Amino acid sequence: MDLQPQRERAAALRRLHQGPGILVLANAWDVASARLVETAGFPAVATSSAGVAFVLGYPDGERISRAEMAEAVRRIASRVSVPVTADMEAGYGPTPEDAAATARAVVAAGAVGMNLEDAPGPGGEGTLIDQPLQVERIRAARETAAAAGVPIVINARTDVFLAGVGEPATRLAHAARRLAAYRDAGADCLFAPGVCDPPTIGALVRELGAPLNILAGKGCPPIPELARLGVRRVSVGSGLMRAALGLVRRIAEELRGPGTYEQLLAGTIPHAEMNRLFER
Repeated sequence: MDLQPQRERAAALRRLHQGPGILVLANAWDVASARLVETAGFPAVATSSAGVAFVLGYPDGERISRAEMAEAVRRIASRVSVPVTADMEAGYGPTPEDAAATARAVVAAGAVGMNLEDAPGPGGEGTLIDQPLQVERIRAARETAAAAGVPIVINARTDVFLAGVGEPATRLAHAARRLAAYRDAGADCLFAPGVCDPPTIGALVRELGAPLNILAGKGCPPIPELARLGVRRVSVGSGLMRAALGLVRRIAEELRGPGTYEQLLAGTIPHAEMNRLFER
């Protein structure tokens, strides 16, 4: 199997983290959403682990299996031309060997990047994986992907802010310490979901000296302001998918209620245009 095209996509994704513009990712959850993101002009596609889980009937939080997630990623990566980075949650198991198996699955799926978080799977809410263990997990993913022939872009995530770990006054130092260790273990980008205030974002950028990923959403500065703060990557997680499902709910309520079609017809993509998305 010729891995050179995949290696080239990995190099392209890595360059996108270096500028000149901020890398904006509109997270997809299936082939149709990925193709729409690609045709809108985005230079890369990120998957949403929650979005994929919801589509397949699971709650978020690593209830889906590694194999099912990887298969969803494979279908997306096989139908777009731009680099694909996969949200693989916490790697589907607590050990470095689990993280390595997940990195192999990412490469086999045709993706060239992966998120790896330090929030444990089901039952570990409110806690984080011990920092030394997470460092070993990142190293294992880094080394395994390289051995598999594709140096994937690892986006190492800490949930210090998102999970509200510790007292608020301690979270910046805690997150910065963890992310710096993940950077030194081989992560290409550092992800701190739950951070929206500009002073904290700016402090993380300065302290880490590496590409920082911010999760956009309610209360978050607009993308131009994030770029001014030095953020290199911004993503929306499951936000795009949940917004689409919000429209589904409004359509269903209108059909069930007054029986009209305003929500159904507003902005609907023509059938022929959808067909053309897949004629390749």
